[in-house]
Amino acid sequence: MIHGALALLNGVRLLLGRAELRAILWRMLALLLVLMVVLSSATFWLIDYVTALWIPAGDTWYWQVLSWLAGALAFVLAVLCGIVSFVMLGSAVSAPWLDDLAVRTEAIFGEKVSAQESGRVQLMLQSLSNSIRPLLGLVPWAVAALLFFWLPPLATLIWTYGAVRFLSFELIDTTASRRGWSYQDRKKMIVDNHWFYLGFSGFAMVLLMIPIFNVLVIPAAVVGYSRYMLQLKA
Repeated sequence: MIHGALALLNGVRLLLGRAELRAILWRMLALLLVLMVVLSSATFWLIDYVTALWIPAGDTWYWQVLSWLAGALAFVLAVLCGIVSFVMLGSAVSAPWLDDLAVRTEAIFGEKVSAQESGRVQLMLQSLSNSIRPLLGLVPWAVAALLFFWLPPLATLIWTYGAVRFLSFELIDTTASRRGWSYQDRKKMIVDNHWFYLGFSGFAMVLLMIPIFNVLVIPAAVVGYSRYMLQLKA
């Protein structure tokens, strides 16, 4: 897990530390910020809605404790929904820039690989299409969370793990697409290196909950994972 978290942290360091990578970051930053604001507004609405369903009515002291717990878990659950939406949509709308980031990262470390030949629209559609199967894989976890909806801690734990699994696929999409990996190739890589990807996507989820850092996660993941794959080849 530590290696996965360090790979993402290394991506943040490279993204902010290298001028050729920062130049691309500035181009995509405004779009990611707008998307984050829109989805954050939707997330706060969802928090209010779920909180209203979960918070019990009562005047005794333990009802107040239960109300606080339900509110906290509703916050986490809604934020996770916002994170999944942001990463999927953010990766799609910024796909051309993410491919450029991967190209420049590979060039920094001596890997001469050209950008994908697909146009901007094709790259965006490719990113969205690559999200479909991981998103379908998230459905059983969402159903399980709904089945235990009236047990907020368990529902939140189930949904958190499902969201982390989804991020494992989503955050490696640019690098995986550049290498021509199929969905099965990606799934095998994630299963065979379970703890690395758990650390990589789990740490990404933590950063996605922190203002300012959250808009850096998608590009940093591309840089960090591209660097990691080059290290495996070395």
